[in-house]
Amino acid sequence: MFNIFKKNKQVHLVNSPLNGKLIDLSKVPDQVFAERIVGDGVAIEPQEGILVSPVEGEIKQLFPTKHAIGIKAKSGSEILVHIGIDTVELDGKGFKKFVDEGQTVEVGTKLIEFDLEYIKQNATSIITPIVVTNLEEEEINVIAESEIKIEEKLFEVK
Repeated sequence: MFNIFKKNKQVHLVNSPLNGKLIDLSKVPDQVFAERIVGDGVAIEPQEGILVSPVEGEIKQLFPTKHAIGIKAKSGSEILVHIGIDTVELDGKGFKKFVDEGQTVEVGTKLIEFDLEYIKQNATSIITPIVVTNLEEEEINVIAESEIKIEEKLFEVK
């Protein structure tokens, strides 16, 4: 039997770009992320300094300081990954990029390596928000538990 009155909601998966501990976005020590002003998602406290693509898509923005990257997923979701808090102040020191704007990426493509110890010593926090910046009526459904590994399911965008 068909329900012609129910909207068909597509679900888009966002995988983990880091190995680490899952943190609720409201606990991020930055008001812009904690209050979901930029978008909704989660944060991860990284255990190592490797960031990979959480989705298949295109690199839309790579900040000159290499601390943040914007990816437009094939699904249409726009994902912002911001490595640490106040890391823009590091002016690129401790970060190495592996992709450029306009480049197409797959899930797991290495994007950035970062010096975790340097960030711990020189920035406010290593906590890394992963947010969808173009949500309208969609919602985030977090799948991950407290510890997460690269490429494991992180959340769904409904």
